[in-house]
Amino acid sequence: MALIEWNQSLSVAIKQFDDQHQQLVAMVNQLHQAIKEGQGADTLHLILAGLVQYTQSHFAAEEALMEQYDYPDYPRHKQAHVDLVRQVEDISAQLENGNRLQPVSVMQFLVNWLTNHIKGEDKRYTVFFQSKGVV
Repeated sequence: MALIEWNQSLSVAIKQFDDQHQQLVAMVNQLHQAIKEGQGADTLHLILAGLVQYTQSHFAAEEALMEQYDYPDYPRHKQAHVDLVRQVEDISAQLENGNRLQPVSVMQFLVNWLTNHIKGEDKRYTVFFQSKGVV
């Protein structure tokens, strides 16, 4: 069973971003499955690297649309993206430096951030973008 089940509470009603969010959820679920199989420590670095790469492209897509339509909350939203990338890069650097991290703690951080960001920050742009004809 997946740790995070995609459902309407996570939808921002913009297909491109919902598809991307589903990929991010899948990555967290992949880490969860690896932890359940006792492979969390081995998988953590790989998942984090993929997550950093994918979030950067996803964040760039969101931010480009925000700039295109002059989204009024763009600076704050962009800062939330910057903060997450820094946090994940810091976790990755700790792993690179040989620090032992608890995969469950990292996974819980990612779950909390992802669900809070989508249900909070991202949901705020739904009505704005729909008013611009973006679906």
